[in-house]
Amino acid sequence: MDSGPVSFSIPEGDDGPEIRGEVDGEGTAIVLCHGLSATRRYVVHGSRHLPRRGYRLTTYDARGHGESGAADVYDYAGLAGDLERVVRDREGTGPVIFGGHSMGCHTVARRALESPGSVSALILAGPVFVGPGGEDETRWDARADAMEESPEAFADVVSEGLGEAVRDTVWRIARDRARLHLHPAAVAEALRQIPRSSPFGSVDELAGIEVPVLVVASQDDTDPSHPYAVAEAWAEAIPGAEMVSEDPGQSPLVWQGGKLSRVIDDFLGRHGLAPAG
Repeated sequence: MDSGPVSFSIPEGDDGPEIRGEVDGEGTAIVLCHGLSATRRYVVHGSRHLPRRGYRLTTYDARGHGESGAADVYDYAGLAGDLERVVRDREGTGPVIFGGHSMGCHTVARRALESPGSVSALILAGPVFVGPGGEDETRWDARADAMEESPEAFADVVSEGLGEAVRDTVWRIARDRARLHLHPAAVAEALRQIPRSSPFGSVDELAGIEVPVLVVASQDDTDPSHPYAVAEAWAEAIPGAEMVSEDPGQSPLVWQGGKLSRVIDDFLGRHGLAPAG
């Protein structure tokens, strides 16, 4: 009988704040990490395709985000440590499929570089990092200030400058996800600190990744915050990486949880990593 997602909580300790998440399904382990200012709901957007296909899907709210506790420091060292805590608590020691969007993408790529034996495949969606100092930090500061003001103010800043075809959708998504944070001031601090942190040294280091990798890009006309050229650079740097994207003018693949889940499932199947049967 399908019982649906089961919530979990990892208590606050010397190694980090309380982390809350959920596990859905039984079988092949896959852990997905969300992006900056989002929550665990915003990776596959509620799709249950992967659990129904026989995957054990773990998602969690990053430090300061969603239902998880606030922290003093927001950087990739802390995010990587929290990911390790989740894996240790929920998945044991065997190789795991990891995926993530934006900040989550950077976090799981760091894990593959630091602990390659713990990773069996990677789903890297919406990468932004191109090297230290490559971020426009001022735009994140503006989002942090808006997050402290209200969900509506945050949505105004996130959707500013977008074309009419997607502006209303982006505004609504940004407002709704901002409303999910128990500690908006903590998310504001994360918005200020994490873009000033580097997940690893340079994109060239990605050449050391030796597991199957799927890079999910977004077209710039609908998702300019995650440049298509950066996804291309990551895919070119990683040996054997595959890259997928929506067609120009279409809704970003990373916004379509069900479709993205099927793309992930197909990719893993081609590499012999899908659940048996």
